[in-house]
Amino acid sequence: MEATVGLNSTNKNNILPMVLAGSMFFILGCVTWLNGAITPFLQQMLELSPLQASLIISSFYISVTIAGIPSAILIKKIGYKNGMAVGCTVMACAALFFIPAAKFQMIEIFLLAQLLIGVGQTILQTAVNPYVVKMGKEESAAVRVCIMGLLNKFSGVVVPVLFAAVVVSGVVAEGEVLSQTQKDAMASSLVLPYLAISSFVFIFALFAKFSKLPDLVFDEGSSDGKSDIKEALSHPHLVLGIIGIALYVAVEVIAADTIGQYALFLGIADYSIMTSYTMACMLLGYAIGIALIPRYLSQQNALIMSGVSGVLVALAVVFGNNDSFVISNLLLVPFGGPTLPDPLLLIAFLGFANAMVWPAIWPLALSGLGRLTGTASGLLIMGIAGGALGPLLLSLANMSGLGAQGAYIIMVPCYLYIIFYAVKGHKIKSW
Repeated sequence: MEATVGLNSTNKNNILPMVLAGSMFFILGCVTWLNGAITPFLQQMLELSPLQASLIISSFYISVTIAGIPSAILIKKIGYKNGMAVGCTVMACAALFFIPAAKFQMIEIFLLAQLLIGVGQTILQTAVNPYVVKMGKEESAAVRVCIMGLLNKFSGVVVPVLFAAVVVSGVVAEGEVLSQTQKDAMASSLVLPYLAISSFVFIFALFAKFSKLPDLVFDEGSSDGKSDIKEALSHPHLVLGIIGIALYVAVEVIAADTIGQYALFLGIADYSIMTSYTMACMLLGYAIGIALIPRYLSQQNALIMSGVSGVLVALAVVFGNNDSFVISNLLLVPFGGPTLPDPLLLIAFLGFANAMVWPAIWPLALSGLGRLTGTASGLLIMGIAGGALGPLLLSLANMSGLGAQGAYIIMVPCYLYIIFYAVKGHKIKSW
């Protein structure tokens, strides 16, 4: 089947499809970036080791390996709009699993809930990303993805703050032994928020299902799913792009979802809102991308700059001084903000370096694939499984003797690969 889009970049009717896609990216941000707040919270409540806590993040992202190809097949059969509705419905149902998980205080149920939410977001990602990429001209695709990313990352700024305000109240300081009463109070505080999340996401499922908006339309073809996958994987720039997405998501998740754990390690009370700092930096990066691409900066050069910035900031995190507060004294304290160690804020700055990687890799990897776009999108979505690997490797590096700070060195090879893909990998059209 070949995708032909009933949308184009000069059509005023593109506004409503952009609203639909933007709504889906906002939902993705809500469920994804909540991980950064919920992980240290559960680590404290359930008294988990750093490795056990990393499984909370990993179970969310490993679902992509399970659901990536089935999602592509499903979207091909039911369409992109219906795929968005199904993805939201699965996430809404999965959010309800957090209620028994909280009541029984069982990490196993939390992991199952995370896995199921991950399946839903995989379906949604598979549907909405090509919807945005193919909405207009290819050379401006990164700008459209940037606009979607602004909504995604904006929810990443807001959700941890709301979580801290609604859920994390009266939490004991790091190092104190929790009583069962305190654990019960922390667990009970999760019930109403996850009921609200479930209802909120389900409303968007109804919006996607019943809104009278154009879809990506497919012309019938004779190829089957397996042959499409094989054909798609014969394109090196796609395969290398999948690897790039996997490594990018690994570093993105490390920057956004482990910053709270690092703050908890440092004994900072407001650990649950640290993801908001990373997301705020990503918002800034997206805004700059929208202003510069493609008029002043190509998607390729934006990717190169992102990779180089990532290497430099990651090294600064590793070799930074936790007793230094220069950055916060310059950027936060004058405006009434907190005093935070430099390495912690440098982890947040990685959000700026990461901002343009996803928007730039997607159009480069999908370039010229035509009817294989849907299948290729499913394969690219599978790269999100890299988010499961990042926190695990960080925890293992920590345990190996590198320590909580030195473990961030594992990000450097990931950024070096992103530079390679920007310079050479996306240009390779045959093996």
